[in-house]
Amino acid sequence: MRYTTPRAALSAVILSLVFTASAAAERYVALGDSYSSGTGTRTYFDSGCQRSVYSYPYLLSQQRANTQLVFAACSGAKTGDVLNNQVSQLTTATGIVTITVGGNDAGFSSVITECAKPEWASVCDTRVNSAKSYISNTLPGQLNNVYSQIKSRAPSARVIVLGYPRLFMGVDCNGGTWFDSDDMVMLNQTADLLNSVLSGRAAAYGFTFKNPTSAFTGHAICSSTEWLNGLSNPVGESYHPNRTGHSSGYLPLVRQVVG
Repeated sequence: MRYTTPRAALSAVILSLVFTASAAAERYVALGDSYSSGTGTRTYFDSGCQRSVYSYPYLLSQQRANTQLVFAACSGAKTGDVLNNQVSQLTTATGIVTITVGGNDAGFSSVITECAKPEWASVCDTRVNSAKSYISNTLPGQLNNVYSQIKSRAPSARVIVLGYPRLFMGVDCNGGTWFDSDDMVMLNQTADLLNSVLSGRAAAYGFTFKNPTSAFTGHAICSSTEWLNGLSNPVGESYHPNRTGHSSGYLPLVRQVVG
């Protein structure tokens, strides 16, 4: 759908990444990947990075008084993308930083795609084991690179590192996917491992880690109240938090830290 002229003008303002605020506003920089940009909410003001007004960073900026959002998070971002394209938005005046990153580095999307295939066509366990090895052995160093830049560029900021929820509750109700119980257990365990590594690296830099696992319990894919998309159309919406996942899952975790 093409934007009309008024929406194009609004988009141009938003794409500057700085939302107008008073001089006394606290500068909030949202870094990271699709779990921060808002992929999965199905409405975007920036289709390239899939930034959404239903994402937890935008919601926080609207609900929290005197908060100036610098929205740098972008769908598909890896640690290298955060370093190359996002951390430059941080300044010594930054008061709040949030970040989700690591899932794309570990290739979690391709792992899920592999595990969604019928068992006879899938090498799910091989892909999961490879991702786990990467998370344990390679990702910590890449997180160090990102976290050290955040610490250096925004030394006074409250930094909240957010993890990733378990996607599955033991049932696959989506046509077109063939997750069996073992697949779902392995994928949930991989999310747990990723959260453990994120937590450890965040603590090493004095950052606050917020684990979304408990918040999303009872709201996994195929639950009666899904906060996560299953297989979707378009496919890029799949396996991401929906609008409620942002507003009721992620947003309260951040507000526990920043008020």
